This record gives sequence, C-alpha cells and structure tokens, in this order.
Amino acid sequence: MLIELIPNLSYQAATELIERLEWMGFHVVRQGNDTLTLVSGVDKLVNMEGLATLPGIAKIQPLKSRFKLASRESKSADTQINIKNVTIGGGELFVIAGPCSIESEAQLLACATVAKNAGAQALRGGAYKPRTSPYEYQGMGVEGFKLLSKVANLHGLISVSEIMDTNQMEEALPYIDILQIGARNIQNYSLLKALGKIDKPILLKRGFATTYQELLMAAEYIMVGGNPNVILCERGIRTFETYTRNTLDLNAVPSLQEMTHLPVIVDPSHGTGVRSLVPIMARAAVAAGANGILVETHPHPDLSISDATQTISFASFTKMMHEIKAVHCLVKSFTN
Repeated sequence: MLIELIPNLSYQAATELIERLEWMGFHVVRQGNDTLTLVSGVDKLVNMEGLATLPGIAKIQPLKSRFKLASRESKSADTQINIKNVTIGGGELFVIAGPCSIESEAQLLACATVAKNAGAQALRGGAYKPRTSPYEYQGMGVEGFKLLSKVANLHGLISVSEIMDTNQMEEALPYIDILQIGARNIQNYSLLKALGKIDKPILLKRGFATTYQELLMAAEYIMVGGNPNVILCERGIRTFETYTRNTLDLNAVPSLQEMTHLPVIVDPSHGTGVRSLVPIMARAAVAAGANGILVETHPHPDLSISDATQTISFASFTKMMHEIKAVHCLVKSFTN
C-alpha cells in the first residue's frame, strides 16, 4: 500500500512512524519526503482504518499488483540506475557487449577496445557458465572475474558477469559492477533474497517459460530485500519454433514498461541464436523502446568456445551500433 504523509512532517516524526510500521511487520520503502510504500504478505488482514489513525499519516492507498515495489502503482516515474557516470533507464541507450565466455586477457582487451570505440558502456563476459552438458566449457571462475574487472576498468567500462549461487556472488562482489542472473536461476529464491542485501545493480534475465508477472515477482524478491536497482532483460522464450534458438518476445518491452518502472533491456543474441539475425533484432528492440541491448561479440566468432553461432564479429557489432543509435534517436523524436 502507499501511505501519503502529512505535509511538512518532521524527520523525527517520520522516522518514528517508519520504525513503528516496521515493528508491526511491514517492509517500508520511503519515496521522497512525502510517500511511503508498505509491503506485507498479509494485506487482506491489515486494518486500514486503524492504520490510518497512526500519527503522521494523511492518506492510505491499497496496491492491487502482486509485485508491490516493482509496480507502476507504487512508483510512476522510471527508475534510473546510476553507475560509473552512466545512467541506465534514462534517455540514453545502454549497450553491453563482450564474449559469452571469458577465454583470455587478449580476447577481453580486443572486445573492450571495440565496444568502447563503438559507444558501448559495459563489457560482459562469463566467468562461470551454466551449461546444459557437464562436458562443455564451464568458465575460468574467479580468475575470470578478476580479468573482466581489470580490462573493464582499463577502458572505463562497466563490468557485467553472471553468477549462479551465493558463493559465486561473494566471489564476484569485489570485481563486478553488475551481477547477471541467467534464465536458469530466475526462480532461485535463496539467491534472489541474497541479492536483495547487496548494493550492486542486478541484471535479471527472463526464464525460458517465465511470464511477465513471474519475472516481476522475481525482481520483487530482490527489491523487498532492500536492493531497488534491478534491470530486466528479455532474452527470448522457448516455443515450438526450431529455426531460432528461442523466440524473442519484443511484446515484453512495451508490456513490461507499462507494468513496471524498472529498466528493460533486450538480448538478441540468446533471443535468436542466429548470428545474422542479431543486428536486425537489436534494431527492432530499440524501435520497441528498449532501454538497452546486450550482445555477444568475439574477435573470431567461429572460434568462440561457447555460443559461436550467435556471436557477431567486431565489424558487425560496429555497424549495428551505428544502426541502433540512429533508431534510438528516431524513437526519442517520437516520444519527446
């Protein structure tokens, strides 16, 4: 529920009210100087009339959405995440590029140079890889986090890497700027709860068969723990089509933006699994209003240890960047 505070309520009175509400079992998030968002798993049992009599409260508005903190009901303005002088969810296009798996420092350096020169703001790379087969390359582990951090910092880029459990989270925290949660772990609730206790942005990928509401409820697990900096990522869903690896659901972009204030980005690499389709669907994602793009690049795509068929070349990436920037400018002209 939303609580509107009495105008010009003193800091001490507001603090005392928040402490009392937390003692009553609510999770309280303060928005500006005059609004509180209260979250409770037992909303139907809350005595609204009794709650309204507490000192400092002017008005109470129930929230209908199951995802209270991620909902547009609780926050109408778009969330903007600021990290290393980059704003995610603002007016600029946020682009993450890099290899699927970290293979060497030379590989990362090459990717970072091209990404930076083309205008990307973040370098991605998998240090731990969740592979369907136990016989496939599983990643470099913590040494990969260290390499990614070193190369990203050298080029003034934000580092992004996936984690699969709380042990990997602890390993990544000293090195990685944005922690990525992959499709296989979107409903790993113990991990989501742990992510709520840290202060780094979380890139949350949609699952293979996850609905929009399930994606937002996963974000809610992180947010209710105290971490509001969640970036949603559409990366395709599994359908009966076999030509592409997944079916990229671009309906998700405007639909999620209606439902939530969180930034929404798109991964056309996993969404298609087909190298030639990646730049095209990146353009389509930006045209749909996506706040950013996540793509896989490699110095020699055919030699990539993992996901070679969906990894684009540096030349293709650079061309794609020119194209999506042009599309983004056109979209902004429509919305301004």
